[in-house]
Amino acid sequence: MPKNSKVTQREHSSEHVTESVADLLAHEEPVDYKRSVLNVTGETWDKQKDGEEDLDAENRPAWNSKLQYILAQIGYSVGLGNVWRFPYLCQKNGGGAYLVPYLVLLIIIGLPLFFLELAVGQRIRRGSIGVWNYICPRLGGIGYASCLVCFFVGLYYNVIIGWSIFYFFKSFQYPLPWSECPIVKNGSVAVVETECERSSATTYFWYRETLDISNSISESGGLNWKMTLCLLVAWSLVGLAMIKGIQSSGKVMYFSSLFPYVVLVCFLVRGLLLRGAVDGIMHMFTPKLDKMLDPQVWREAATQVFFALGLGFGGVIAFSSYNKQDNNCHFDATLVSFINFFTSVLATLVVFAVLGFKANIMNEKCVVENAEKILGYLNTNVLSHDLIPPHVNFSHLTAKDYNEMYRVIMTVKEGHFKELGLDACLLEDELNKSVQGTGLAFIAFTEAMTHFPASPFWSVMFFLMLINLGLGSMIGTMSGITTPIIDTFKVRKEVFTVGCCIFAFVVGLIFVQRSGNYFVTMFDDYSATLPLTVVVILENIAVAWIYGTKKFMQELTEMLGFRPYQFYYYTWKYVSPICMAVLMTASIIQLGVSPPGYSAWIREEAAEKFLFYPTWAMAILISLIILASLPLPLVFILRQFHLVSDGSNALSVTYKKGRMMKDISNLEDNDETRFILSKVPSETPSPMPTHRSYLGPGSNSPMEMSTAPNGRYGSGYLLASTPESEL
Repeated sequence: MPKNSKVTQREHSSEHVTESVADLLAHEEPVDYKRSVLNVTGETWDKQKDGEEDLDAENRPAWNSKLQYILAQIGYSVGLGNVWRFPYLCQKNGGGAYLVPYLVLLIIIGLPLFFLELAVGQRIRRGSIGVWNYICPRLGGIGYASCLVCFFVGLYYNVIIGWSIFYFFKSFQYPLPWSECPIVKNGSVAVVETECERSSATTYFWYRETLDISNSISESGGLNWKMTLCLLVAWSLVGLAMIKGIQSSGKVMYFSSLFPYVVLVCFLVRGLLLRGAVDGIMHMFTPKLDKMLDPQVWREAATQVFFALGLGFGGVIAFSSYNKQDNNCHFDATLVSFINFFTSVLATLVVFAVLGFKANIMNEKCVVENAEKILGYLNTNVLSHDLIPPHVNFSHLTAKDYNEMYRVIMTVKEGHFKELGLDACLLEDELNKSVQGTGLAFIAFTEAMTHFPASPFWSVMFFLMLINLGLGSMIGTMSGITTPIIDTFKVRKEVFTVGCCIFAFVVGLIFVQRSGNYFVTMFDDYSATLPLTVVVILENIAVAWIYGTKKFMQELTEMLGFRPYQFYYYTWKYVSPICMAVLMTASIIQLGVSPPGYSAWIREEAAEKFLFYPTWAMAILISLIILASLPLPLVFILRQFHLVSDGSNALSVTYKKGRMMKDISNLEDNDETRFILSKVPSETPSPMPTHRSYLGPGSNSPMEMSTAPNGRYGSGYLLASTPESEL
């Protein structure tokens, strides 16, 4: 030991020793015992390897600012689901009443688990593979499963960005190409395209012009070259944003995270000025309180909370791993969670303001068409003029006048009313037509925008917003793949990122064939839901029950400078695992009750039809679920039976930057004390630390803090004065 060390000085001093070993060691200069006689591992010192490890620890990339990090987390968590999934669920499940179960589940499931992922990423400073190998090596498969799910989701998610890119470029023309049905020549006669006439202009443009979709998943139809080019552009954008890691993706986030809010606010202002917007918003937030007692509503709310925050994908852990150790990740978790919630509410306002306008347009169209039928019946004496109220003016017929006339005719012609073929034309019926996903973005919303003044401008803004929402989520999803792989296998960042994008593009060609939309539906419904639920349950169990909630809370106390609320202790240990287990059970039951199928577009009928997946598609579907879940049992078995090393037999002591950490799993507590103090426990004096960092309310005693476990396998020692992680 160096002659000028505090320990040596104490040996030659006659003063009574009152400081603990922990405090003495805290003041020692960093010593690398791999190079000294105290190396008890039996390892030979590899100077080059050791230098690389030090360089990796010192030079891990970091966010340029807290704002950049927050925007990255917001961009990742706020995605397409906030715009086209949440409003649909809100309308379907009771309007304003749906917000209550959603908010409750956000607080008791979403926020605690989001905080947990942020904390472990920031504490351990590794991607998902490294984090779960550290916390519980036998559950190291969690990280690999997260990477696989990220890959599956990224494959089809980028296809949606490709669709948005196609619509974005098609928006630079007036009138918009989906505003009218195309005219085709049949010999010398020009007629409207039959498929378009039997559906609508926007529906035809989506299914025929954009996707050129086949009648079923079994009919491949070859590649759609337009969508193939758009997919190539989408992967190029993701690759350019990711190629330099957070140095490049962080800068992209300034635009991709903030721009959607600018567009949403513009759409909200414009939407509120549209005729009928208030009808849509009133319909949206009229609470149906009986729905709150429906278990299905709570299941769908829990699923939406789960996916809205991006839990289990590894992107949250990857982003937080680039933070400083003293960052207040509790504040970050609360802020991002509630920004996500308010974004969903803002998007819901925008969607239903626009859909309220569309409902009024469609209702007026219905009134006009049915008024023409009534005039025809009056002219042919099928109906008597006496049935028409005197104040009704057919040249300026309102919905109210039509409804009055409709009720009179229905009452008088009760026996033959169905033969007349008249529609009720109720605004409520139009508002109740629930649409979500692609049906909302590429059909309902595009149709509404054709009626906007300066419609190309609003179309460009809308699809640019979708591109940015998708890009923000894709960057987080790709980080869930690249960060853990680069951390674990030390591959070159640029080479791996480019290779990953190229490979994903090639595999993703399955989604841009004419039947590709059906594969998107399959992957969206089944590739992530069940595997991710299992992943998050195991994450929760690994931290709360294997690593130990008390130990984890103690480390958070050291890292944050204050003790997190006891609320998190109980949610991590009891509430969240139980809720997630119930959600997983409900998801499995739902899979069994609802036979797997998809909505196919039948060209000859110009309508959607529900079809069941063929046997080979069912095999793919089951393989997706099994493949995404396979790393969990595989890694457990390999490490449980020591078929691969998990480092659990290592015994090493390392000193670095004023901290000591001991990786050890095969010694008892008494052996640990003897190992550190070179005495039997009974001979060890009671240590009395002279200083300790502020732990905040509810902190443990100095002795408890000075022996807080922090080893990779849960049995190391951690000094209270440690400023940063060994890792």
